[in-house]
Amino acid sequence: MRANDVVVLAGGTGGAKLARGMTAVLDPERVAVIANTGDDIEIYGAHVSPDPDLVCFWLADQIDARGWGLRGDTFAVMDALRALGAEVWFNLGDRDLAWCMERARMLAAGSSPTQALHRLRRAIGVRACVLPMSDDPVRTWVRTRAGWHSFQEFMIRQRAAGPVEGLEFRGAERAAPSEEALAAIASAGAVVIGPSNPLASIGPILAVPGLRDALARTRAPVVAVSPIVGGEVLKGPTAAFMAFAALPCSAQGVADHYGELLDGIVCDEPLASLPALQLDTRMHDAAGRARVAERVLGFAETLAR
Repeated sequence: MRANDVVVLAGGTGGAKLARGMTAVLDPERVAVIANTGDDIEIYGAHVSPDPDLVCFWLADQIDARGWGLRGDTFAVMDALRALGAEVWFNLGDRDLAWCMERARMLAAGSSPTQALHRLRRAIGVRACVLPMSDDPVRTWVRTRAGWHSFQEFMIRQRAAGPVEGLEFRGAERAAPSEEALAAIASAGAVVIGPSNPLASIGPILAVPGLRDALARTRAPVVAVSPIVGGEVLKGPTAAFMAFAALPCSAQGVADHYGELLDGIVCDEPLASLPALQLDTRMHDAAGRARVAERVLGFAETLAR
């Protein structure tokens, strides 16, 4: 990677949209995305990695209008499973399932998650580098009044119903960042933490021993993009997780959570505690994604000076 490349830390849709904006204003090969794998699940004989796959589908311009999965996918396998009496609570389109089954096959044959994702994303024409945060298993678990749930069960079966009473990244203490992820950070000209849930989506990335240290050591400016606009969360249960952490649901709360990792923040409200670029970070369309990406990169450049 060249010294003025950008690394994006991504969890869900916000991070994926920002990554797509980056590839609109930069050569895609200058963009690397380190994606959360804490949401991974093994189901239907497949290994599903929702956040890295979401990023890949966005970068390939193949994301479906519903916000997940491949555009125009069919659901014949899910329908057939239901007809056989199987409980189908996690929906996967047919092409999405094939993608995840091929990942499972490659992992069983000895490929690392990083190697498997490299092959999958190249197969759909993604030139940007998309990296799992670790090749070791880390799983996010959430505790509510109903008990502990894997992240997918919390989001789908429990419908993300709060309040959140506990959050664990199981396996993180035994995990290590991949060499590729560490190399991307070491050679970055800018590191951007995407507008993803700071606790449940970016939290698992920072929980992998060595990744937070790599971000602290990098000479590149580290900039966060707030997922909160107009005092409201753009998508998902971020507010419930911020409340669990006793943080205000605001850009200041995001800045407080990341602490000394940050050199700056992009948000829609003034901040006195940290260099801030005041910007509406909503990305409704391609022009909005490119606009936010370009402004974020410009802000990071001023911090680097």
